[in-house]
Amino acid sequence: MTQTSTARLMDGTGPARRIVERSAARAAWISRETGTPPCLATVLVGDDPASVTYVRMKRARCEKAGIASRHVGLPATTTTAELVDAVTALSRDPGVHGILLQHPAGPHIDERAAFEAIAPHKDVDGLTLHSFAAKSFGLPGFASCTPGGIMRLLAEYDVELTGRHAVVVGRSAILGRPVGMMLLAGDATVTYCHSRTADLASIVRQADILVAAVGRPRFIRGEDVKPGAVVIDAGYNPGNVGDVDFETARTRASLITPVPGGVGPMTIAVLLEQTVDAAARQLGLDPGAGVG
Repeated sequence: MTQTSTARLMDGTGPARRIVERSAARAAWISRETGTPPCLATVLVGDDPASVTYVRMKRARCEKAGIASRHVGLPATTTTAELVDAVTALSRDPGVHGILLQHPAGPHIDERAAFEAIAPHKDVDGLTLHSFAAKSFGLPGFASCTPGGIMRLLAEYDVELTGRHAVVVGRSAILGRPVGMMLLAGDATVTYCHSRTADLASIVRQADILVAAVGRPRFIRGEDVKPGAVVIDAGYNPGNVGDVDFETARTRASLITPVPGGVGPMTIAVLLEQTVDAAARQLGLDPGAGVG
């Protein structure tokens, strides 16, 4: 890779729009073939303003794509057992094809127990242990949506993974860990880092592909970006600020995602696509059919 004066933007809005359009066409086909539209159930504990906004946005995107939505709103006092019961009921409901549990669910909730109540064939957000294991071993399964969106974005921009050193800064179960495993499956050499990694900057400087997913504004300094690197900023902090110092990083990177407009649109698009895939399978249709 060679140094460039200004990085090319990896815009996620265009690729995401094409994924959503294709998903909408397939959702319409499923509805015509079976009389049943794909259905995504959202589960929200409490009334955290950010979570309420995210769920409302996801439901609105579903409606535009011809995907039915069902919402289960639970009080903030909901116990883990009550949440598990609600999710289990949705897992058993044949009218629901995908389940999205909005997180965080609250400090008193055992989120892992709640996620594991999602039936694997309805885990369209890709958060169960089954889904993580499936993607890690290259088996059929649902991707965690943000990592799945990142991989689609890398493919959209023809980023070669084989033999490249990918550095993932972040180790969350929904982003950092699964994206590292997906990069490894693509034949990249992967290094995991986090906020407590010793001499983090020296490792970041080795990255041909850098994924920032640590949840701290401008945590990655531009001067630590390897010239010519591909920078994926999966952070979203108050003020529309990512985890990378964008203005300085773009003077060294070859490709970089903007915040917003990079990874975010791809996350929603993958969620909708996987919901349609799940519906097709559960209704006995070929998941790849329905689009000319």
